[in-house]
Amino acid sequence: MAANAVLAFVPVLLFLGVLVLMDSFKLARPGAIFMALAWGAAVALIGQVAYGHLLPLVHLSPSAYSGFVAPLVEETVKAAYIAYLIVRRRIGFPVDAAQLGFAVGTGFAVIENLDYFRVLSDAGLVLWFVRGLGTAMLHGAATAVFAMLVQRAADQHRDRLVLSLVPGWIAAVAMHAAFNLVPVSPVAMTAMLLIGLPLIVLWVFQHSEQATREWIGAGLDLDVMLLDTFSSDALEYTRFGMYLRELRARFPGPVVADMLCLLRVEIELAIQAKAMLIARNAGVMMPAHPDAQSAADEIRYLRSSIGPAGLLALRPIHVSSHRDDWHRYLLIGANSLGNRLIRLMRFANARQE
Repeated sequence: MAANAVLAFVPVLLFLGVLVLMDSFKLARPGAIFMALAWGAAVALIGQVAYGHLLPLVHLSPSAYSGFVAPLVEETVKAAYIAYLIVRRRIGFPVDAAQLGFAVGTGFAVIENLDYFRVLSDAGLVLWFVRGLGTAMLHGAATAVFAMLVQRAADQHRDRLVLSLVPGWIAAVAMHAAFNLVPVSPVAMTAMLLIGLPLIVLWVFQHSEQATREWIGAGLDLDVMLLDTFSSDALEYTRFGMYLRELRARFPGPVVADMLCLLRVEIELAIQAKAMLIARNAGVMMPAHPDAQSAADEIRYLRSSIGPAGLLALRPIHVSSHRDDWHRYLLIGANSLGNRLIRLMRFANARQE
């Protein structure tokens, strides 16, 4: 029974831990990973209820249901949390997408295997080899693939986020259905999954980390140069200054001033975010500046003050990107984590005194 328990729960949790440790930039928050695990667990409970209600309605055998209906229901509900994170721009790169997607699948697999273990705890090792190293890893892999594909598609087509969800959802459902339907022995299917999944993840991590380093290096240099430009007296002679001067004929002076402030604050936050990721890559968990939350609030106020027409007019010289909201999410989360660590250290020092 102890060996069965290890096979049922340890491999998928261990692989999730490996994904987190492989990310040198620590892009996914611990709280976000925990929430993804909780969502996956809730989906497993929903799936059990859906099975009891849908099976009599669809008039299918249990094996047919697991091959045709279960992949549609389970992968759709599992993907909903990842879709929410991407729409809210809480995911920045394929690396954190893979971690959060696999965490959702891990939560699902743990609850599902717990239900099986309650009934079949003394079954043979072959069953738990398939359940723990096959089915459990499948649930994590399918949602991770969905998350990575959607994140990349959303990066390229920010104006078509809903359509970006479709290819990843099809891939996740197809993986799940193929695992249940392909006429190959479960042991062979598990072995194929254990070979293919690490290769896919390693390839994604390698390319994503390279893209992250390039984005940080080139972007930081550009941001620093732009911040120097916005802080110098030569701004009015640059393309930015001349364009802002043209906008004075269309918008009131205070609105144009807010536009300039918006550009500057967004650049400052982008520099902070990139500096934090560089520190994390070096193994230093650097807290965000205490004013990060105030800067995020200021950006919201400035956008509201400028209005939709002003933001549209500002787009030709807008130096920010679709990752700006992710910058703020990263900084504010790091700031709250830093504050919690500081309070914990103060509490520990007080206890010692």
